[in-house]
Amino acid sequence: MRLRADIFVAALIRRVASEGAFAVLRRRGAAEAGAIFVKIDCLDGRTALFGPAPQTELAESIQRGVDRVFARVHRDEWVEPHEAERRLTRELDFDPDLWIVEIEDREGRAFVDLAE
Repeated sequence: MRLRADIFVAALIRRVASEGAFAVLRRRGAAEAGAIFVKIDCLDGRTALFGPAPQTELAESIQRGVDRVFARVHRDEWVEPHEAERRLTRELDFDPDLWIVEIEDREGRAFVDLAE
């Protein structure tokens, strides 16, 4: 059984705070199963955006005991902030029930499990 999106996001925000970074919930989505996007801001012009990993990555992550797996939604390791915002706008047009968590961390940590 998959962890509800609202519980996952609350735990993520607490984890970020406990690690000394700052996280804010920018958009609340569907509580039970909304897609979650995580925007990382390094506060130096570098930004990364992570979204749900493709389904092909899910089977392997379940074997590792991981409930949700994320992947970068852009090719480069880091992008300009406006590029991440443009992608979020497109995702919102497609799915208005998604969640957006924004993390400010100078080290660029994502705090979520990433697809390999």
